[in-house]
This record gives sequence, structure tokens and C-alpha cells, in this order.
Amino acid sequence: MTETQVVVAGAGPTGLMLAGELGLAGVDVLVVERLPEPRTRESRAGGLHIRTLEALDQRGILDRFLERGRRRRNVHFSGLWLDVSDVPTRHPYLLVIPQSEVERLPAERAAEVGVRLRRGAEVAGFTQDGGGVTVELADGSRVRADHLVGCDGGRSTVRRLAGIDFPGTPATMTALLGDVELAEPPSGDIFQERREHGTFSVLSFGQDWFRVLTNEFDHVADRDERVTLEVLRDALVKIAGTDYGMHSPRWISRYGDAARQAGSYREGRVLLAGDAAHIHFPAGGQGLNTGVQDAVNLGWKLAAVVRGQAPDRLLDTYQAERHPVAARVLQNTRAQTALWRVDAHTSALREVLGDLVGIDRVRLRLAGMTTATDIRYPMEGTGELLGRRVPDLALDRGRVYDLLHSARAVLLDLAGHPSLDAVAAGWADRVDLVRARPAEGSDPGADAVLIRPDGYVAWITRTGGRPDPDALRTGLTRWFGPAGPLVGGSGRPHQAAPDRNRSASQLR
Repeated sequence: MTETQVVVAGAGPTGLMLAGELGLAGVDVLVVERLPEPRTRESRAGGLHIRTLEALDQRGILDRFLERGRRRRNVHFSGLWLDVSDVPTRHPYLLVIPQSEVERLPAERAAEVGVRLRRGAEVAGFTQDGGGVTVELADGSRVRADHLVGCDGGRSTVRRLAGIDFPGTPATMTALLGDVELAEPPSGDIFQERREHGTFSVLSFGQDWFRVLTNEFDHVADRDERVTLEVLRDALVKIAGTDYGMHSPRWISRYGDAARQAGSYREGRVLLAGDAAHIHFPAGGQGLNTGVQDAVNLGWKLAAVVRGQAPDRLLDTYQAERHPVAARVLQNTRAQTALWRVDAHTSALREVLGDLVGIDRVRLRLAGMTTATDIRYPMEGTGELLGRRVPDLALDRGRVYDLLHSARAVLLDLAGHPSLDAVAAGWADRVDLVRARPAEGSDPGADAVLIRPDGYVAWITRTGGRPDPDALRTGLTRWFGPAGPLVGGSGRPHQAAPDRNRSASQLR
């Protein structure tokens, strides 16, 4: 029987990002993937939003993605364009990049930090007890681990075997997607053009190939009905009046607007992330991004529990923080599909909303929801930054995100408070105390902040204030376990995580 600390089921963007986060923290990880080969021709999801770009940046791997993508300053809400160029971030854009690349690059990163990937391995069952989970694979082999995480998609085997319910709303429409070549392409991109029988898009996705999408309302195809080039051609001709001479398909898919969410993201030692935890219509490209952000939220917490640094109850905060985020995504995608309908009443509603989007506050509100930049997790205490992602401030040397490359927590002292030393000493194996000064023109809005490994602020001393050592100890204990050295969680040897002791002297 193979032994590891965490089994991740599914080698999509969510599973690979989670595996990379765990590996970076020194956890022994095995990814099992049903498919024998990577999906290289299926572009699938087509973009990375601001909050995902920030997460990649804080791990020092964003440049790999930027080299493979194209930047656009707009996102959309039900086809209504939202300019995000003034969102306060270093990355005020959507990165257009095929999902095949969003799987390949995290796979490379995961391998760099010691993650093992086993393809052609499908989860067939599992049992769990007080000491761990025994995962049974379809080939008859077994793996023993501390935890199992299902990142195996909307029809998740792990979710089903765990007995976790998946309530929601059924599909009310049918959408088709095809990556094809066109003999007679339109002169420019067509995005969600509304016609009598539905809506369609024709988008250039690279030299000589296009993405064609159709939406037919009040028609729900059988989920197992075969989808072919002829099916896509018939739908496009019905809606647009032409097929633009489509041929040579690379990938064709059908999907609907069913919206479902797992009742629980955890059942004992089994957890869910990504599409295994939530599915919805891909309006605004939020699905992949929500899953990757699930992984970044869960990764450091699961690593801390596995390594014996934090109590098991830390994993409960994963659902507390991420379940409401996905619930809101389900709601806004339901609203977007409703706004795509082609009747006169919906057209009138779109016209009104289109006018409202011209108001900056409305535009930024919708953009924040779509790009996840408005997320604020519930935290004890007060302060505008508390529970939000830390701004990537320029420091006297470097910037804040540079401090998060090794996925360790950071106690960032921007005002030289010597009282922080004695408190931070009890968590020195988990939290880096870094002293720096904001660069000229940077306004942090705080004198000291405790930054979780996922980049969110867990404690704060406001500008001009005095640190409260008791509040800081409470925050450190809540998120990183009791003070003291690493005690070990599973009894198996821990891998050494690379380059994890970055002191203030190294920053300077």
C-alpha cells in the first residue's frame, strides 16, 4: 500500500494548484487523475481574473502565465462590459489564456515542489478512520493518507462516495461551445449577440481558429446526448442564420445553467474544492477562478493541520470562508443567464442595467463581484483591511507579495514596533516577522499587519496606534495554532519546504 499525507483527486487547475500549495509547505502529496493524458486540445475556460492573478503573483509564478496569455481591460456581466482598468491592483485586467495552459503550468510548479502525479488512476472508493483515509483506486491498488481532497469535477466521485448532498437548481437552457476553424469568419469578434432564437458568440482564439458559442433558452438537452459538429452547426444556423463555414473542430462541448453547491465542503478527513464543490453556468468566467482560489484558501490550512502546527478545527474555516463566496457566484450567474434571455421584458431590463453600469459605483460593484476583488472574510476585530487581501505595497526594498512566495505567514511591521518581537517568537517556525518601510508614496493604512499565507489580513494595528499583544496572540493562535515548536501531525517524516526562512535582514 502506498502512503502519503494528502491525496488530491483530479489534476485540473484546482487540484494542481492545491497540490502545489501543499508541496510548497512541505507536505507529501499524491495527485490521482482519471485521464491518462493531459487535455491539450480543449481550451475550456478562457481567462484568469484579478484575484487569481494576485494569488499567482504572491507565489512568484505569475510571469509564466503572462507569457502565455493576452491582457484585456474588460470583464463582463451578462454581456455588459465592465472596465476594470481602475481597480486598485497591480493587475487590472483579465488574462485570456486557454485552460490547457492553466493546467500545464501548475503541473510544472507542482512537480518542482515534489508533488507526485499518477495518471490513469481513478478513485473507486475510500474508507476513513481516526488515523486517516484509505483510498481505493480502480486498478485495485490502495493509498493511505491523512486526508483526501476531491477536485474531480462537477460529477465528483469523491463527493458522491462521501455522501455529501449537492442541492441547487436544474438547467433551464442549453449552451454549445466549439473550438473550430471558419472558412468565412466575421470581420470582428461577435460577443453575445441576441437574436430571436437565442444568443451566439464568435471569438477569435488564435491564428485560424475561433470559439463559437450558442445559447438556446427553454430547451434542455439530455446530458448524455452526443454533441457533434452538425449539432453545433444547426444551432448556430438557427440563431445566427449562418455557420460561417465552420469545419475542423478541435473540441465541442455542451453545458447548461444548472447551479448546485455541496451542502458541506468537508466530511471528516475528506474535503471538496472547485467544481466538486460548486457548479454553475460559466458566465463571466468565474468557475475556474473560484476553484483556484478555493485551493489557495485550503492549501495552507490543510498543510498546517497535517504538519501538526494547527488543530483540526482550522479546516472548518475553509467552509466558513469559501462556501459563501461560491454561493454568491451561483446567484450572480443565475442573474446573468436570466439577463441573456431574448424576450422584450428582458431586453428592457438589460437596457436599464446598461445605463446603470455607466455609473462608476455600479460598475465597480459588479466588477468586484466578478473578479472576486471585493471578498472580505469574517475576522475578529476592526479595521478596513481586516479580512481583505493585503495590498501589494511597494516597500523600501521589494514589495509585499515578494514576502509570500514560500507560502508562510508574515507579521509585517511597518513602523518599527519592538514589542512585536516577544510575541512573534512563539510562532517563529510558522510566521516570519519582517520589518520594512513603505516606499515613498505608498499608504498602507496600518502600522503592522498579520498576513495569512493566502494573502488575507488576520490582525492589524492602525496607523499611529500601538500593537495590542493580547489580540495578536489571539490571532496567531487562531490561525497558526499554539505557540511552540512543530510537533508533527501524521507521524510520518515531514519534507523540508524550500527557502522558507526569510528574515528582515534578507528583505533589506
